[in-house]
Amino acid sequence: MIRRSQYYFAGLAVVALLCLSSAAAAQDYKAAAGSAPAPPEISAPVRALLSPASISVTGPSGPLCEIWLRAAVPAAAQPATALGVTYGQLVDGSIVGAIHFDSPVKDFRSQTVQPGTYVLRYALQPVDGNHQGVSDYRDFLLLTPAAADTAAANLADNELYILSRKASGAGHPSVWSLVPADGAPASLPGIVHDTSNDFWVLYVNAAVVSSPTKLGLVIVGHAEQP
Repeated sequence: MIRRSQYYFAGLAVVALLCLSSAAAAQDYKAAAGSAPAPPEISAPVRALLSPASISVTGPSGPLCEIWLRAAVPAAAQPATALGVTYGQLVDGSIVGAIHFDSPVKDFRSQTVQPGTYVLRYALQPVDGNHQGVSDYRDFLLLTPAAADTAAANLADNELYILSRKASGAGHPSVWSLVPADGAPASLPGIVHDTSNDFWVLYVNAAVVSSPTKLGLVIVGHAEQP
């Protein structure tokens, strides 16, 4: 005979599972396409490169960021094929988009980035002992303050690093890891939780001139060895 208390405790277990599921869902990050205008602090030359469409990312505490991708991302004449390079068709130092944060966030090195608007430029992680073990992939987007990065032209590495240090307020540029897009959801933009690394990866369609390309950007999460 099954006692009434067994039904009671079974019912409590079901309720607990439902509560845990709801709590987990509440912790999700989500992405949605939108049409928010690019912030006025973005210079006219940079603004002219951006698509009018935006991507909004929200998380457990509300809005996280708004992103504007470049309408036509330039392609490298000779794509990079070195080990660890995923997006070799992108041009080093080129603008890929812009991003706005309403509140402080952490970049891939767990450096604090203050609220504001930033330009996103593509760069490859240097191959040296200082960066060993930071990421399996060498592709990154570097943040530069929109008020300081006002030209549409590509930037040389040293110039880009100097500008990006103004975004991090530290001795290292503000880096945001790009990962392969083989885990992208069917509908883009979309966010997937990489549970093995505890990364939240934003997947988007980038209008690369050579051919449309899916990009995977770690929007939340940081390297174990920053």
